[in-house]
Amino acid sequence: MKAVNKTVIDPKLKLQIQELIKFKGGGYNESEVADIIENALKLLTDVKDTGDVRVIQTAVRELRYAFRLFAPYAGARKVTIFGSARTKPDRIEYQQAADFGKKIVQAGFMVITGAGPGIMQAGHEGAGPEKSFGANIRLPWEQGANPVIAEDKKLVTFKYFFTRKLTFLRHSDAIVLFPGGFGTLDEGYEAITLMQTGKSRLMPLVLVDRPGGAYWKTWDKNVREQLLRDKLISPDDLDLYHITDSTDEAVKVITRFYRNYQSTRFVKDLFIIRLRHEPTESALAALNEDFADIILEGKIEAIKPTPEEIEDKDSLELARIAFNFNKRDYGRLRQMIDVLNGL
Repeated sequence: MKAVNKTVIDPKLKLQIQELIKFKGGGYNESEVADIIENALKLLTDVKDTGDVRVIQTAVRELRYAFRLFAPYAGARKVTIFGSARTKPDRIEYQQAADFGKKIVQAGFMVITGAGPGIMQAGHEGAGPEKSFGANIRLPWEQGANPVIAEDKKLVTFKYFFTRKLTFLRHSDAIVLFPGGFGTLDEGYEAITLMQTGKSRLMPLVLVDRPGGAYWKTWDKNVREQLLRDKLISPDDLDLYHITDSTDEAVKVITRFYRNYQSTRFVKDLFIIRLRHEPTESALAALNEDFADIILEGKIEAIKPTPEEIEDKDSLELARIAFNFNKRDYGRLRQMIDVLNGL
C-alpha cells in the first residue's frame, strides 16, 4: 500500500502560529488549534475550488458556535426528539411528543429538536423553552424556528445537514423518533449506523408509534425480513433500538439506561465502562461467562481510574470495569449495559 504523503510544516511557520495564539491570549486546546490553523493554511495550495473551501469554512464556523452554545449545559443529560415537521397539533403523535417532552424534563433531562414545526414544536411545548435547545436548518423555502424556541438563546441555525446531525448526536444522551418522512428515517438510520460501528457512544434509541399504530412496527418488520434474514445485519443489532407506543415506556427506557451505567471510554486497547456501583465478584464472573464472545483477550475486571483518566479528570468518582473489547459487536455491548443496569 502506498504511503500517504504528509506536508512538512516549516518550523518557522509553527513558531509564527504559536506566537499568533499567544497574541490572542492563549486558551483551550492550543496544540489542536495550532493544527487547525496549519491545515487551514494548506488550503491555499491544496484546494483550488472556492466552493469546496467555503464548505470547510462554514462547517468550522457552525460547529464552533454550536459547541460554544452547548458548553454551559455539558453536565445536563439531553434527549433529541425527531419526527415530522408536517404533523398537526390535532394529531395524536403531536400530543404524544408534547407529553414525552414534559415527562422527560420531569425525569431530569433537557430536550433538543430541529426547532421546526410539527413534532419538533410539540417536543418544545412539552419541555418548555428553558429546558429546550433548537438546531434549525436553513432550507430553500426557509424553515423558520417554531415560536417556542425562536427567541431563545439556545437556538442555532445550520446551513449544512451534516454539521447539524453531528451536533444532535454529539450532545445527545438518548434519541426518540416519532413518525416522520425521509428526514426522520435518515436521522434514525444514521444514529443506528453510528452506534453499530462504534462511531458514537451507545445510547437509548426509542421509536414511538401512536397507540395501536404500525409505523415503526412496519419498519421493524422490513428490517427483520430483509436485512436480518439476508444476513445484512447481525441479530444483536436489533438491540440497538426499542419500539413502543407509550410515552411512559419511552421515558422508562431512557432513565433505566443510566440507572447504573454512566459512560465509556477507550484508553488504548482497554475499553472502560464507568458505573455508579461496582459489580460484585460473582457478577463479574457471570459477565465474563456470558459475554466471552466480545472479549479479545483477558477478562472483564474492576479497575481504578487510569492515568489518562486522572490526567483528564474524567469521571474519577465513578466505579469502572474494563476489558479488551473486539470493537465490533456493539449490539452485544448494548446487552451487557442492560445487564449492568439490572445489577
